[in-house]
Amino acid sequence: MPLTTHFLKHLTRFAAACCATTVLTVAPVLADTLDADDFTRFDPAQARLGRLLFYDKILSGNMNISCATCHHHSLHGADGVSLGIGEGGYGLGPDRLSGLVGTTRVQARIPRNAPALWNLGHVDRRVLFHDGRVEKDASQPSGFRTPAKDQTPLGLNSPLAAQALFPMTSGDEMKGRPGDNPVADAFETSFTEGWETITQRVRDNPGYQAAFLVAYPEMSSADDIGIVDIVNAIASFIGTEWQSFDSPYDAYVRDGTPLEPLAERGRELFFGDAGCVNCHSGPLFTDQNFYAAGVPQFGPGRKFDGNPLPVDMGRMETTRDPADAYKFRVPSLRNVTLTGPWGHNGAYSNLRDMIRHMCDPVTTRAGWTPGMARLPDVPWLSTEDFTIVTHREEQQRQSTTLDIVPVEMIDEDIDALEAFLGALTGKTALQRPLGRPARVPSGLPVD
Repeated sequence: MPLTTHFLKHLTRFAAACCATTVLTVAPVLADTLDADDFTRFDPAQARLGRLLFYDKILSGNMNISCATCHHHSLHGADGVSLGIGEGGYGLGPDRLSGLVGTTRVQARIPRNAPALWNLGHVDRRVLFHDGRVEKDASQPSGFRTPAKDQTPLGLNSPLAAQALFPMTSGDEMKGRPGDNPVADAFETSFTEGWETITQRVRDNPGYQAAFLVAYPEMSSADDIGIVDIVNAIASFIGTEWQSFDSPYDAYVRDGTPLEPLAERGRELFFGDAGCVNCHSGPLFTDQNFYAAGVPQFGPGRKFDGNPLPVDMGRMETTRDPADAYKFRVPSLRNVTLTGPWGHNGAYSNLRDMIRHMCDPVTTRAGWTPGMARLPDVPWLSTEDFTIVTHREEQQRQSTTLDIVPVEMIDEDIDALEAFLGALTGKTALQRPLGRPARVPSGLPVD
């Protein structure tokens, strides 16, 4: 009979205590798996409502983009490009284009890659966004530290709900520019005013009035709908829809089902000489901490403290600590083969290149070219997409700010690591329980 995970864990501890002459022939399992009990228990009726809100453009200022536009089922919960184009665009992923005039004309690329949604409802999730600007914090009245500070509403059901508040507040992502629409104008006053303006749109829609009363039986009328109810429903949808823990690796951990030989070699490297587990640890394959990995920067960046250069300072933007410069949150590797391009800005559209970079960021960074990214074609933006690549001083700062110690991996090692990452893909990852709705209560087009 195969060894159980429980026994293997104890065997690993025993091996560490044995003398150097002890030889064990069983390779230890060094990470746990997941099951349904590891996730926040979201209400199914709220999840069904959240599915509609997730796909409805009513939550955007100009009513032309939804959450799903950048996190679509057909693109495995992401958008398939390095840096997306949000407000004003039309279409999905690599085929998304910009209009030419007024509010249909895209004015900037989104400065960071759209994060995947897999397993964000796990109970141990404590930090979201690439820079961690939303995180659990028991010292805060809301239970979360966010950019809204004391305007963060109470009653949020999870970090996912706190996160869902903020794409609506971004001019390039969802709200549009002041003067474009009442939502953008309201956000100029405060977070609270902006969220209230969006909420009133939802309250005024007859389809949502009925849907909210079903999902929240404690409500007596549509007047009771608040922004917290909206984002809690969206969180309920994301947290249940994107659960995945039935990969070949999970079968290996649970019952000892062998991995394919190449993937097994990759597992040994991952937990051994390659050192991947130092950051990609635990059942989510992330320690949720922040590291400078030297991923090549390009695009508009995020203007920070008067710095005119198109760079992204990462975690430092949130903490204001120079020691956090260029550090980004470690992503989960579950279903990673489905969610490229990779890196906080999607610098690598080939997974092998991303693996090479994480093994040896100095060498791989030096060989990076703009053609390795994948960007929607917007001619008036493309002239400045890669200006930072030629800025010698900035490139020197980025290349010397590293938390990764290079390891030497030959092509066969990269093959093995890639095969192991493939073994982290869920067997049912492409079969989501609810999927994309055909229509939404607002009547707006569904991407």
